[in-house]
Amino acid sequence: MAAARESLLDAAGAALARRPWPAVRMVEVAAAAGVSRQTLYNEFGGKDGLARALVRRAADGYLAGVERALAGGGDWERLTAVAEWTAAAAQQDALVRALLTGCWSERLPAPSRGPAPVPAQRRPEAPLPSPPELVRIVRDRAVAALSGPGTAPAATVELARSCELVVRLALSCVTAPPGEGGIAGLIRTAASRTAL
Repeated sequence: MAAARESLLDAAGAALARRPWPAVRMVEVAAAAGVSRQTLYNEFGGKDGLARALVRRAADGYLAGVERALAGGGDWERLTAVAEWTAAAAQQDALVRALLTGCWSERLPAPSRGPAPVPAQRRPEAPLPSPPELVRIVRDRAVAALSGPGTAPAATVELARSCELVVRLALSCVTAPPGEGGIAGLIRTAASRTAL
């Protein structure tokens, strides 16, 4: 069933790229995925469940990219990679942009923050993070990746501030792309003023 689920999410994402979410029809999504409409309903429970899963996949994909960005290089290089990934992911995917900024247009599936009804055979998904929660998640992952064993508490607090500054700079670049020097130039400027 995992392959059917991914096919359905791919088909829903493709449909969303062509038209607003309210105009996306479940029968078309099922047909594009090559499964029955009943399979779609069994997997997601309905259009709201499909929307929630689509947004969840966008959030998980963004956070997986953050992990990849934190995987190698020096501290500021990794933070720069996180900032660049954030801006690129938001530019490429309207759902990621909405997750990061909280700006949901009528074209996109509305995020459901509370518990969602799910078919009996599916586990409920965790609630979607709000933009401030995403900032915290990315900041905390960066701190975990950059701090070593035995890092002093005061140093961890400073590191957390630096990481949050970079995440917030990245978010500002999502809504107002930087000029000359790009994101890396902004991060270099922040680095020159921050002890990391």
